[in-house]
Amino acid sequence: MGPLKGIKIIEFAGIGPGPFSAMLLSDMGADVVRIDRPGDNNLLEIDYDVLNRGRRSIILDLKTSKDVEIALDLVEKADGLTEGFRPGVMEKLGLGPEVCHERNSRLVYGRMTGWGQEGPLSHASGHDINYIALTGALHSIGTKSSGPIPPLNLVGDFGGGALYLAFGMVCGLLEAKFSGRGQVIDAAMSDGASHLMSMMYNLHHFDKWSSDRGGNLLDGGAHFYGCYQCADEKWISIGSVEPQFYAELLEKTGMDDPRLERQMDRSKWSELRKLLADRFRTKTRDEWCLIMEGTDICFAPVLDLNEAPNHPHNKARNTFIVRDDVVQPAPAPRFSRTRPEIQRSPPKPGQHTSDILRDWGVYR
Repeated sequence: MGPLKGIKIIEFAGIGPGPFSAMLLSDMGADVVRIDRPGDNNLLEIDYDVLNRGRRSIILDLKTSKDVEIALDLVEKADGLTEGFRPGVMEKLGLGPEVCHERNSRLVYGRMTGWGQEGPLSHASGHDINYIALTGALHSIGTKSSGPIPPLNLVGDFGGGALYLAFGMVCGLLEAKFSGRGQVIDAAMSDGASHLMSMMYNLHHFDKWSSDRGGNLLDGGAHFYGCYQCADEKWISIGSVEPQFYAELLEKTGMDDPRLERQMDRSKWSELRKLLADRFRTKTRDEWCLIMEGTDICFAPVLDLNEAPNHPHNKARNTFIVRDDVVQPAPAPRFSRTRPEIQRSPPKPGQHTSDILRDWGVYR
């Protein structure tokens, strides 16, 4: 009963950010039909892919005119379409935006690539690390000694790509409801990752953010915003930026060294970080949790993938759920009335072919 119930989306199967974007739409209630290709497309070699949850699957061989025509029949019934091929691939298949809009002028056609549909790099291969490297994001993440550190594939693939495609699709669907006309969404991961850096570029313009990695307020440079190792070699995080939160940090840690009063003196940050580091190594992570968790210090333990689902806060909110014996994040965000839910388990390729054709009124 999610907020997108009644919306029909066609997803052309891909990997990573494409499936994640379709998962978001499905979690919100959309009827997402995944068009899989013949053959073994299981690149990750796992039997259960959470990113494919919630959808139904049909296998179509898009190299044959018969199956391309079936895809176009589905397009006629759809509200939206998402694809993540290189620019020009869908056109070569006979499924480009112009052809699809001839069949369905209200269709919102979502395209996600790394570099965008045009530009000098548009046809080049790439991965998350490359897209965020070109935006300034990768340069900004890491320490002075470490060099740039890839933040998993969260900033490019999922943040700059999948989330922006899903947002673009919903915006396009809303606009089509009023105009009666579809359009093409060009969601480039490099564009999205750049957009995510808006605050940092703004601060940089006013000389409030340095290009020197690990020397800024939110990149680990500040002693009051970062991670510290404890006596048991586990880690905690603090984000005591505001003066009142910083004062509570000093109180709870029992530190009265007058040097720590110079919170915003950047020239002292390295020295003050060492003071805090030495203090946090005197207790275990659990001991610091007893002292600081739930306070206004802005504190949290750094949990691994086994620990996070079992934290009391996450359990109370059902942030993680177990489905098919697989621990996975629950749909987000939450709605007071139209509650999102996982519609079904990840499908086997082609599992719902006959059901899809029947339910969407495609008979061939």
